[in-house]
Amino acid sequence: MICIFQSVCTMHSSGNCQGSSVCKMKHLFCALHLLYLCCITAAAPIKNGLLKNGNFEYGPKQSMLKGTAIKGSNSLPFWQIEGFVEYIKSGHQQGDMLVVVPQGDHAARLGNEARISQTVEVKEGSFYSLTFSVARTCAQQEALNVSVPPEAGQLPMQTLYSSTGWDSYAWGFQAASSKAQIIFHNPGVTDDPACGPLIDAIAIKELKLPRHLKGNLIKNGNFEEGPLVFRRSAYGVLLPPNIDDDNSPLPGWIIDSLKSVKYIDALHYAVPEGKRAVELLAGKESSISQIVPTTMGKTYVLSFMIGDGSNTCSGSMIVEAFAGKDTVKVPYESKGTGGFKSAQLAFKAVSAKTRIVFYSTFYHVRSDDMSSLCGPVIDDVKLVLH
Repeated sequence: MICIFQSVCTMHSSGNCQGSSVCKMKHLFCALHLLYLCCITAAAPIKNGLLKNGNFEYGPKQSMLKGTAIKGSNSLPFWQIEGFVEYIKSGHQQGDMLVVVPQGDHAARLGNEARISQTVEVKEGSFYSLTFSVARTCAQQEALNVSVPPEAGQLPMQTLYSSTGWDSYAWGFQAASSKAQIIFHNPGVTDDPACGPLIDAIAIKELKLPRHLKGNLIKNGNFEEGPLVFRRSAYGVLLPPNIDDDNSPLPGWIIDSLKSVKYIDALHYAVPEGKRAVELLAGKESSISQIVPTTMGKTYVLSFMIGDGSNTCSGSMIVEAFAGKDTVKVPYESKGTGGFKSAQLAFKAVSAKTRIVFYSTFYHVRSDDMSSLCGPVIDDVKLVLH
């Protein structure tokens, strides 16, 4: 198609257009039309930020709603829906609960076995993270399946990490082709078909593969590369449990614990170094690790910073760091108003690969609500040959 218009434009341009306004207009038309064709035939990968109607502010036509239930698989703009999906407005009353939406005025609720999906243009082979907000509504055992075929994962929602009832999560994937179908699915089956997780504010970010900085064997040790953090959210982004480092939303790191850890930013928290850090939320059930190459018999020094995020998380904290069979416990007295200290662990490598692990010894909750889990912040992790 483009070749045809190129030929037509060439014929017009090769003739003598001097003094002929018609010829010049035809030539201009051809050039503009060629530019238009280039734009529509070469779809650009999606930009970092919300998916189309990712905050669900564009709702179904009133004729396609039965109460809050959406009728028709294409009724929710830019989304495909299957099963019982509800369009929920902020302030919706459900029993004794008043539903609050984290961003904007609307969210989607997935009933039993319901799903919503959207297909986006991506770069084949590139790594991406999804950031989205979810809330449990009825059942204690609610869960949310997230998938970009052929990859899939499940988020357990038994633990609420914030007092608002809404938590933001991140999930990572590698694009298998130039198109990615993003699917959110409620696998639960409860007595009430309307019970199911609420979902809102779905965004995407392309991740850069971490590299070793000069003299540091740890990748992404300053945690600067990670999922998108909403500027309007003061609660950070949860990194789900049991996530390996192949497609981790925190490049280079493994979330190998039973509970989530939190990715925080300097806009809303005190961060020891740079703009990002990690908060260990749930004692020994909340940990991160990284496997690094080492040389047997050589001595290495692991250094890092610990502190508090200035989020009213106070008390006696201890961060435990492991390097293979060696360990160090670093105490920190937190007033919940910010601050940090440096720590290090020297060890001799006993294998060609050494696992570096961090977790918090104790559980903590924020003193302003006495319910939101919190913990020590770690940052600026380095591993150097001694």
